[in-house]
Amino acid sequence: MLPLHGIKVIEVAQNVAGPCTGQILASLGADVVKVERPESGDDTRYWGEPLTPDASYTFHTMNYNKRGLALDLRDPGAIHWLKTYIGECDVLVQNMRPGVMEDLGLDGRSLRVAYPRLIYCSLWAFGDTGPMKMKPGYEPIVQAFAGLFSVNGAPEAPPTRIGVQLLDLGTGM
Repeated sequence: MLPLHGIKVIEVAQNVAGPCTGQILASLGADVVKVERPESGDDTRYWGEPLTPDASYTFHTMNYNKRGLALDLRDPGAIHWLKTYIGECDVLVQNMRPGVMEDLGLDGRSLRVAYPRLIYCSLWAFGDTGPMKMKPGYEPIVQAFAGLFSVNGAPEAPPTRIGVQLLDLGTGM
């Protein structure tokens, strides 16, 4: 039996960092349910060549061993259902833009009052304190801020992004 067998995780995350966290938990035996937008799903469904008609290699790499559901987080009924479902979970992983979960009433403070045993994991580019805490961030932005562009590429060429989602994968771990 895997070490996280019996642990229930809800993942409200997209792209790489949050889904990587969910993937690790799923690989360790947790029951991970991924929430996606009804119309388009996770952005990584369309990154690069498709592996299946509806999703890319990146999407499948970050999301195998998970169950999925589509929820419109603009629908109050869907939010109510999700809040109730979260009460059955042990862990919530989220990497929505800062402020989104708060606007939905799904922030850590609110949910931990309702569900004190819930482990709430937020993955944000700039953390939850400091002058940039409310800024959105993706891998290329953080690579640039961290100075990684300056040490990659040819000397005669402009600074270049590192090809692998190194920071997102590290954050996910």
